[in-house]
Amino acid sequence: MHWLLIVALGFAVGILVGIMGIGGGIIVVPALVHLSGMDQHLAQGTSLFIILFPLGLGALWVYWKKRQVNLRAGIVCAIGMLAGGYLGGRIAVDLDSARLESAFGLFLMLAAILLWRRVKPTPNAGAENA
Repeated sequence: MHWLLIVALGFAVGILVGIMGIGGGIIVVPALVHLSGMDQHLAQGTSLFIILFPLGLGALWVYWKKRQVNLRAGIVCAIGMLAGGYLGGRIAVDLDSARLESAFGLFLMLAAILLWRRVKPTPNAGAENA
């Protein structure tokens, strides 16, 4: 049953990657920690393995066919991510799991607040139906 949960998690994350263009780690890491009981370091390392190859290829193909990919920006950003990922990994493996999990949660809350603040309600949004 455990592996069935992991496969279902991967499938659900794949759908969200395709719909929202998000990195799967936002969902995979907390799910592996809380549903599978993995340590934060193990969950993050597993998430990195997952994104190594298949994460966005399916969704990328769809966007590529619709000419919705800036190849130059993607390559330049990927180079920066390679260097940043190496440095971030070096920092993360030396942190204790509780501190790493707290930092991950804080990052998710900050991201949520920033996204929430961007949503501006339309004046009189419900007035049309009144």
